[in-house]
Amino acid sequence: MKKLKYIGKSDPISLINGKVYDAVGENSWAYLVIDEENEEYAYPKELFEPSI
Repeated sequence: MKKLKYIGKSDPISLINGKVYDAVGENSWAYLVIDEENEEYAYPKELFEPSI
């Protein structure tokens, strides 16, 4: 599982800027991320950066 920091605009229902999320999968354009509702959704890769 990859750890990714969200760098897009905050939305308390989906993702919060600066927060680290778990990516459970990926394809060429998106990460499958577990969001604030504890759901898996595909989000564009450019909205994230790697987290330590």
